[in-house]
Amino acid sequence: MLTDSLGPVLIANRGEIARRIIRTVKRMGLRAVAVHSEADADLPFVREADEAVAIGPANPAQSYLDIAKVLEAARATGARSVHPGYGFLAENAAFARAVIDAGMVWIGPAPEAIDRMGDKINARNLMEAAGVPVAAGTREPVTDLSLALRAAESIGYPVMVKTAGGGGGIGMSVAHDEEDLGKAYEQAARAAARFTGGDALDGPAVLLERYIERARHVEVQILGLPDGRVVALGERDCSVQRRHQKVVEESPSPGITAELRERMLAAAVRAGEAVGYLGAGTVECLVDADKQDFVFLEMNTRLQVEHPVTELVTGLDLVELQLRVAAGDSPDVRAGTHGHAIEFRVYAEDPKRFFPGPGKITEWEEPVFDGVRVDSGYTAGNTVTPFYDPLMAKLCVYGEDRADALEKGRKAVGAFVVVGPKNNLPFCAELLDNPEFVSGDYDTGLVARMRA
Repeated sequence: MLTDSLGPVLIANRGEIARRIIRTVKRMGLRAVAVHSEADADLPFVREADEAVAIGPANPAQSYLDIAKVLEAARATGARSVHPGYGFLAENAAFARAVIDAGMVWIGPAPEAIDRMGDKINARNLMEAAGVPVAAGTREPVTDLSLALRAAESIGYPVMVKTAGGGGGIGMSVAHDEEDLGKAYEQAARAAARFTGGDALDGPAVLLERYIERARHVEVQILGLPDGRVVALGERDCSVQRRHQKVVEESPSPGITAELRERMLAAAVRAGEAVGYLGAGTVECLVDADKQDFVFLEMNTRLQVEHPVTELVTGLDLVELQLRVAAGDSPDVRAGTHGHAIEFRVYAEDPKRFFPGPGKITEWEEPVFDGVRVDSGYTAGNTVTPFYDPLMAKLCVYGEDRADALEKGRKAVGAFVVVGPKNNLPFCAELLDNPEFVSGDYDTGLVARMRA
């Protein structure tokens, strides 16, 4: 089998995504190697791997983000390939190069593609050249407030201010006037300094773009193949967000027309072709719901947290496809979708203000129904620590249509039992009764309106 050249596969991640990758790796007959911090020693992914290596203390900088320790574990276990999952080192081009230089297979896009798309300003300029729509914005890094003020005047308020690097909505805010812009610029500048390892505001890389009112956040899943083809595998609507971070995703998007969908899929393919993309990636867009138009937001050069909704509507295993592509295979991937899928991210957090709420899990009972999938990183007896993202599980439902998926969602959310840490299941239940969400006519401001 072509993928035999990949095993053993080291998974450079933790929690639910490590567990999910292990599942496919083992199904394909390959050995799965896990790495873990001291804090994660008792989590399910450690037990389920064929081999697990402790690589350091809880602090991510001393474990999951330590490239030398991860590579040392790979060499010690005879790993032939490395899968980074998402987060941590997944979009770190230096790590990808180090894996390749060590003679192992990097299960992801080329380091050059990671570099080119990791800088949002470079990425938007590249996309514009490739014919992908972009919002009015800055084509060069904005490095001081005076430049930001001039740029905002040219673009027109309101503007979105964000760091040129990094992700997850960190440092992003909207400015409606000059006073807002001063605060937004300082926030983004500090985030940019942290991202680049700096401690000053001198010369941070900040980006300004025209802010779209009532925007939907819709992304297209792409797969780049070794034979040069780029395939679009449908879209996901990620508009349910708190603090610019996703909470619920669904596919297909209820807020776009068939004509807009085709234009977005075609643009995503062009985006992938422009960087010679290989493997699974995501082209994120902002959609003007009123005008039924879209602009490029950014490209994620990795597997997304919300990939299960695409798997449910396409019947594909995206991790398997990543492995096959990394092994040099160009599978004949069919891009059709059927039915409707919704993912609810189950976080250890206050369901009202969304502050992290770590703690020991004393009860954990996952719903088991037809059309329900749970990708979890924890079980009863485990402790959700404050060292990592508070995501505990992803509750996914699939129905023949959106109404069916919503009904299964209500049933599954009501049956999911988590006792110990605070959790956002009550918020998910509230969302499923919210008229805006139920109608499908919602935007990225939905959660803010629910908490106003």
